[in-house]
Amino acid sequence: MKSFNKVIAIAIVVIIFVFTVVNVIPRLSKDEASVLNVEINRVVREIEESGKIPDEDKYSTISGVYKQSRDEDFFISDNEYVIREIDGTLYRIEYFEQTESKGGMLYINIALCVFSLFVIAVLFYIRHNVIKPFSEITNLPYELSKGNLTIPLKESKNRFFGKFLWGLDMLREKLEESRKTELELKKEKKTMLLSLSHDIKTPLSAIKLYSKALSSGIYKEPQKQLEVYESINTKADEIEKLVSEIMHSETEDIIAFDIKNGEFYLSEVINSIKSYYSDKLENTDFSVAHFSDCIINGDPDRLVEVLQNIMENAIKYGDGNSISISFSDEEDCRIITVKNSGCTLDESELAHIFDSFYRGSNVGSKTGNGLGLYICRQLTRAMGGDVFAEIENDFMCVSVVCKKK
Repeated sequence: MKSFNKVIAIAIVVIIFVFTVVNVIPRLSKDEASVLNVEINRVVREIEESGKIPDEDKYSTISGVYKQSRDEDFFISDNEYVIREIDGTLYRIEYFEQTESKGGMLYINIALCVFSLFVIAVLFYIRHNVIKPFSEITNLPYELSKGNLTIPLKESKNRFFGKFLWGLDMLREKLEESRKTELELKKEKKTMLLSLSHDIKTPLSAIKLYSKALSSGIYKEPQKQLEVYESINTKADEIEKLVSEIMHSETEDIIAFDIKNGEFYLSEVINSIKSYYSDKLENTDFSVAHFSDCIINGDPDRLVEVLQNIMENAIKYGDGNSISISFSDEEDCRIITVKNSGCTLDESELAHIFDSFYRGSNVGSKTGNGLGLYICRQLTRAMGGDVFAEIENDFMCVSVVCKKK
């Protein structure tokens, strides 16, 4: 704001300077050597040389030359004049006012005034409608980042920042709502963890007691030992179930499956995938089979996410030689299959690759969290479809089932 005020001040100073240059400097130079002065000097020289009054028609600025007489009205005239003494006699040299020059300067000054007022008006308009409102909202994102979410923003009808302020206020409300939801979830999570921890203690204590009894040889009869083994197994199943509930809860907290189901053309998604990976897979035999376009039920952004996850797995865990996308139809579904060469996953692991946090034996030193394919399954099922995988001659095939309209 202060910087822009300086800009306005500088603009005003420049305008004043321009007015000075246009009006003062030409006048100063005109007084020193103007047409009028030149012609007056010519008149004086002619009188000195000839002793006669020259014809004023020869001059553009001289209207008349009069010699002093006994007439007392010599110094009275309606015209502008100068007095010159020539050979002891006074002469009145009358001249025309330079109205054209004055008129031209008037027009120039009017134009400068209009332009100056326009510039100043524009600067003040920008100051009032852009700079000042922007200065007022400069700290708002910073305050939001610090978590100051309770103070609502003032409504503004400003054509430049009204919608921006409205969007910020919506963001503030959304963040405040998310924070409340997060606090509630944390509270529920802690309550659930305390409850599950308490529930785990009971079967765990029983297992410890049974183990201690077995190690001490209390149960000598084979039948009784078998019953104890079965009881230990039952309690272990209870613990496994409780741990699964904890993992499921943690996974739900980490991943939010916000899906907006609707209708879209399959080509929109496939063209997006093809465009993105054609450049990325320059050194890989990447192909997309020809397909007939159709309308799909689901969320196009989420389907793109699913296919990107599968493509990234194909790049990460394949050998980089070949990746292809093919299509097939089954009843009211369109099946999209991503196939990559160099699969080293054991077929016995196929049943688990869509589980959360599961990582196959072929991951090696590659980084990951085991959630990619789990997310794919959750998203496709939320859109009314599914995803499955199979291995064909060292080729990994992951197929996405999409519901057609």
